[in-house]
Amino acid sequence: MKANQAVDALAALAQETRLNIFRLLVRHAPQGLPAGDIAKRLHLPNPTLSFHLNILAAAELIRPHKTGRSIRYSPALDQVNGLAQFLLENCCAATGCCEPPSASPRKKAARKS
Repeated sequence: MKANQAVDALAALAQETRLNIFRLLVRHAPQGLPAGDIAKRLHLPNPTLSFHLNILAAAELIRPHKTGRSIRYSPALDQVNGLAQFLLENCCAATGCCEPPSASPRKKAARKS
């Protein structure tokens, strides 16, 4: 991923409605949801939803899929993974090693039993 693509993706997600749309679509990955369902679940008027979906699609974070007369949107998980990889590609470069993230207390307890 190039820096300008990362900036576009981060800018698209730096707005609460778009972040909520994206998070909803991630919960329904990989198939996604029809636009009407997104609007109902997030209580958004269709023009508002359309505006935000267009921004997320332009940033290549979601993909539209025409099914009959409706459009289903799904998260572009490969792009999101690319964004995370871009953000972390130089992680700990100064020290040469990274500590793995601590396991949650629930996972630690599960390991002990």
